[in-house]
Amino acid sequence: MTRPAGRVTSAKIVIAGGFGVGKTTLVGSVSEITPLTTEAIMTSAGVGVDDTRNVPGKTTTTVAMDFGRISIDRDLILYLFGTPGQTRFWFMWDELVRGAIGAVVMVDTRRLADCFAAIDFFEHRRLPYLVAINCFDGVQYHNADDVREALAVSSDVPVVSCDARSRESTKQVLISLVEYVLSMRRTRATARERRIVSTYSTSEISTFFVDSRLRASQLTTGTSLEIASASRTSWAL
Repeated sequence: MTRPAGRVTSAKIVIAGGFGVGKTTLVGSVSEITPLTTEAIMTSAGVGVDDTRNVPGKTTTTVAMDFGRISIDRDLILYLFGTPGQTRFWFMWDELVRGAIGAVVMVDTRRLADCFAAIDFFEHRRLPYLVAINCFDGVQYHNADDVREALAVSSDVPVVSCDARSRESTKQVLISLVEYVLSMRRTRATARERRIVSTYSTSEISTFFVDSRLRASQLTTGTSLEIASASRTSWAL
């Protein structure tokens, strides 16, 4: 269904994953506004807690969230919320995902276990998500099928590759997520329609549609209040 011309739709997307996987970089590369970041200098307190062996140049870490915005189309705006990666900040995730339509789980194939918690989090809350393999140094070391198998995610969950530093690459990840969310919603709507058909008998469904057409024919002579009442009644199964 096409949206009315001039109407702008906005949606919230969460960018999640393990420590140092590229969440802040993704938000910063794709945002059309100066991104809000809460980067703090890593101190000796993180030694032995934050594993920096595979990200030796990392000197800062997100302590609250990242925020950015991108217009996918002239009438569709996405607001991006990046989560902190360390376990000590997970208490913030429930608030960050409130109202989100979906999530991007970023993956570093050198440290796959770091994203397990994020996947479990979204699956438990039944929030649609896709897996984005961040190609560090522009190299993808494992294909999507191998990563899917290693993560044990459902076959319908998209697994895509990206370069978090590239605006076009990360934009395609976001588009893929929006398309996946819309596809899931259409599937669920179809399933609900099938449940209605299986719940009501053929005669009840026929009576419902006949009654709806009869009420529709009476709308031309009714007041606006009567029309609204008739409409609500005719569509209440």
